[in-house]
Amino acid sequence: MIDDDLRFHVNGELVPASEATVNVRDRGFSYGDALFETLRAYGGDVFRWEAHADRLAEGADALALDHGLSDPELKRRVDETLRVNDLSDAYVKLSVTRGVQPGKLTPDPEVDPTVVVQVKPLPRGGRGGDSVWDGPATLQTVKTRRVPDRAVPARAKTHNYLNGILARLELRTTGADEAVMLDGEGRLAEGATSNLFFVRDDALCTPDLDGPVLPGVTRAEVLDIAREEGIPVREGRFVPDDLRNATEAFATNTTWELRPVESVDGIELGGGPVTRLLSRLFDARVERTHYAEDS
Repeated sequence: MIDDDLRFHVNGELVPASEATVNVRDRGFSYGDALFETLRAYGGDVFRWEAHADRLAEGADALALDHGLSDPELKRRVDETLRVNDLSDAYVKLSVTRGVQPGKLTPDPEVDPTVVVQVKPLPRGGRGGDSVWDGPATLQTVKTRRVPDRAVPARAKTHNYLNGILARLELRTTGADEAVMLDGEGRLAEGATSNLFFVRDDALCTPDLDGPVLPGVTRAEVLDIAREEGIPVREGRFVPDDLRNATEAFATNTTWELRPVESVDGIELGGGPVTRLLSRLFDARVERTHYAEDS
């Protein structure tokens, strides 16, 4: 299926992808005054919808964006978009902007939101599914620092992704797959589009949410699985050498799931038993939750 064959949900209407447009005066276009969630559908249903809906609501609170749409209504639009495109396994992007308003920086209190749902097919997940990535990731620490929470709250996944874009542009010289971003104090924060995990001293380590770190839905799922398995977990503040000297590492996001890390700044890490175990258990959860009837 090519993009032109898809239909997107735009302000309550299903339209061909080629006709899916928003007003140039929309604040999401003009100022990045918008939120989005990247979702993944397995077997026709969205993975951890409630967690995504909660994060979207928290982001809306952080931006004082009262869009007035209920979680069930947003879910209905997502489900309808998947159904009309006959997609069981898919990438889904749900965007909510403050809508069309006069061209001034200060937003009006009354909001008529723009709501867009985009989709594209992905491979089947779960046991025996295919990864969306070709191989383990190479990571590169970049000079672009993560925006501090006091500037833009990390929990608000806004349309303004310039911070991550600038980080990814730095990868052009090495061809690395993902940027490792540091906070203002030079400590590990996250990838440009991922959360970071590594194993050191027999513990699973990841930067905590006290820093400028997006509370990833897959991140939370991995931590839940690790604790259930009795794997020691350390959420804290780490420096780049903690990652470079790890015995293994992986990056997570909704689309990648768990992607093993091959190297960091040219230092080889390779795979490891913790990454393989967590990946297998994550796939088992997806299989059990979304494909049980296929078994």
